Amino acid sequence: MERMPLVTQTLYAELMEQLIASEAHRSIRNLAGCFTYKNIKGKDYCYFQSAEPGGSTRQIYIGPRNQPIEGFIEKFESDRPNVKTEIDNLNRLCSQLRVGGANTTESETARVIKALADSQVFKLGGVLIGTHAFLIMGNILGVKWERPSLRTQDIDIAGPLHMEIAIPDLIADVPKALESLQMGFLPIPPLNHKHASTSYHIRGKELRVDILTPAKRSDDTKPVFIQRLKTAAQPLMYLDYLIASLVQAAIVNGGGTLVNIPDPARFALHKIAISGERPVSSGMKSTKDLFQASQLIKVLIEDRPGDLTLALEDLRSRGKGFEKRFENGLKLLRSSYPDTYEALISQSS
Repeated sequence: MERMPLVTQTLYAELMEQLIASEAHRSIRNLAGCFTYKNIKGKDYCYFQSAEPGGSTRQIYIGPRNQPIEGFIEKFESDRPNVKTEIDNLNRLCSQLRVGGANTTESETARVIKALADSQVFKLGGVLIGTHAFLIMGNILGVKWERPSLRTQDIDIAGPLHMEIAIPDLIADVPKALESLQMGFLPIPPLNHKHASTSYHIRGKELRVDILTPAKRSDDTKPVFIQRLKTAAQPLMYLDYLIASLVQAAIVNGGGTLVNIPDPARFALHKIAISGERPVSSGMKSTKDLFQASQLIKVLIEDRPGDLTLALEDLRSRGKGFEKRFENGLKLLRSSYPDTYEALISQSS
């Protein structure tokens, strides 16, 4: 792990601003209208409102209110940039980021994630989790990860059963998006033939896409269908903690793709909690869980200690079952990374 140059971190921030602008422009470029905000459950969300024939209005969801969104609105009001110029700028920024040492996503994987993004999966609350999310967190935090910690062919997408906000006239189709790639994606038959498939793979390759959703109880193992994504998802305990607080982030490849990922502090603590839950046959995954948690905690304690404090407080409020798993994971962390363990304990005391 090494710190990225400041210029690379600045380029990443610029990429994020342009991706948010590009995503919003794709929906509203040719519409006459204005921006408006709605406050839902204490959070502000931005919409573009336009007039429809007959006097009705149409609202297009843009995203949660934040500085990049507000910056985009200001820029949009004065100028609607040319599509080709946008694409050229994004490609240029990604090239500069690769040269500057940013964490980049392998091309085949990036292509699949972009297809999911284009189908509106992330706008509809989908969250990229797992190692690919960890990779992107390095760019957010301004650090370059060691490549061995990033080797995976699994693309894990989490989707809550219900969204906090209503996004009218918008639906994704995960199977159709994967089929459109013409890469040979097929549903993986579940162990119980009565259940719907929650995973897709390419025959003869390790690349696969897994769709997950939070489980309410430990015995919730039957796949559930997420209507807005047109696919079934495998319920997992404590996934709700991981995706309770999301961050918009950018995948860096030949171009850029806007996705949702978990808050890095929650990601680190969740990795600790599940590290001890892995079966013996998945020992390598447990090792990777602890390594990624350790790397994140080192950076967060130095740069964002408050994020860890808040994540720890929420974890301990979610019941004794989850807290016990976390304590068991801490024992493994102490054995593998004693310095990180001591730093985390000091931060939480």
